[in-house]
Amino acid sequence: MSVPTSAIDPATARTGETAHTGTDARFDTLLAWYFVIVWGSGFLATKIGIQYAAPFTFLTLRYLVGVVCLLPWLALARPAWPASRREFFHICVAGLLMHAINLGGSHYAQYLGISAGIVALILATQPLLTAVFAHQVLHQRLSPPQWLGVALGLAGVALVVWHKVNVEAVSWVSLLAVGISLAAITAGTLYQRAFCSAVDLRSASLIQFVASLLVLAPLAWTVEGFVVRWRWPLLFSILFLVVLASILAVNALHLLMRHGHATRVTSLFYLTPIVAVLLEWLMFGEVPSWLSAIGIAVTCAGVALVCRQPRTRA
Repeated sequence: MSVPTSAIDPATARTGETAHTGTDARFDTLLAWYFVIVWGSGFLATKIGIQYAAPFTFLTLRYLVGVVCLLPWLALARPAWPASRREFFHICVAGLLMHAINLGGSHYAQYLGISAGIVALILATQPLLTAVFAHQVLHQRLSPPQWLGVALGLAGVALVVWHKVNVEAVSWVSLLAVGISLAAITAGTLYQRAFCSAVDLRSASLIQFVASLLVLAPLAWTVEGFVVRWRWPLLFSILFLVVLASILAVNALHLLMRHGHATRVTSLFYLTPIVAVLLEWLMFGEVPSWLSAIGIAVTCAGVALVCRQPRTRA
């Protein structure tokens, strides 16, 4: 999921919404914690789902259910649709990067044995890559604390991943898969900021779901044979990821953005690995080692420094 840099999402110009002032802080706090818990839990829901369907098949089912859920909502809401073929194309490209490639990579990484907590941790370093890319390509200056955050974040990930590789808990193929996922979500975030900043989020979600479905369904059929073991945990994980995560959590995220909490919202992402690790411990008994715990703490501190907004003098 991409995080815009502006405090007010430009999509308000298309949806007719305006920024809220004097919003109940407690309500925003509840929204923020809802997003963190659901987003972190999503990695565990994925871990459950891919036990009953291979990654491409599972994602095909997920986006199919997502389209079915969105259609009646959009029929009632009547959102704005892309104004041109060019805008439609940009929405599709951003969607394929952030949904098909990003989730395809992260799901395959878990399918190949890497833990949900480590996948969440590596993907939580997205702000680090975005900051470095912005510095190198967009010539946006990073402060010394931000550079320290980049170094800490990468060191923390290296600590966790190196430990896992040493004990043969994961393979290089799974690390490559999650690396592709990280590159795709970073590229998708920057692409959406550049070309899709004014689209209506509701209609864009449907377009991106359909585009991802058209790419993933043939792969699910030809590569995996579209084998599904229909069980209640599979249905639960799909509904959780579609309704609570892709629809409600994403809308909670953008609502917070429109309430003027851009920096706070960006920093929420470094809490999701902690949620994922704790839930993996409780649900699957995967106790993190002390070395992994240190690596997670170092990575979270690094991302927090990168996302920290410098104080301005009065």
